[in-house]
Amino acid sequence: MLIAVYGLFAVAASARAGFQIATKFAEAPLAYTLSAVAAVVYVLATIGLARRGPGARRLAWAAVSFELLGVLVVGTLTVLDRGDFPADTVWSVYGRGYGFVPLVLPVVGLWWLRRTRAG
Repeated sequence: MLIAVYGLFAVAASARAGFQIATKFAEAPLAYTLSAVAAVVYVLATIGLARRGPGARRLAWAAVSFELLGVLVVGTLTVLDRGDFPADTVWSVYGRGYGFVPLVLPVVGLWWLRRTRAG
């Protein structure tokens, strides 16, 4: 289920970022670039979680950790200063536009990675 949710977010964030960058990048370049970064992170997390092996686990740990950091930093910045973010990103206001799933998802992902570690 976790991999499916990450896969869904990878597709949704990629489509959103692609559309935003192709049609209205000049309106909010920072926000739309961050949407693209989020899309890449979701793709990498999906790949890392879906594959087996130590390299895949390292990829998953790195992507999901970066995701949590991104959600917290971008979420905080969008709460404190909306002026820098005239358009929402996936991580704006801690993922409010997505029902706060972007805030909860990396916490669950890190918990799952820790729970399923070898040894």
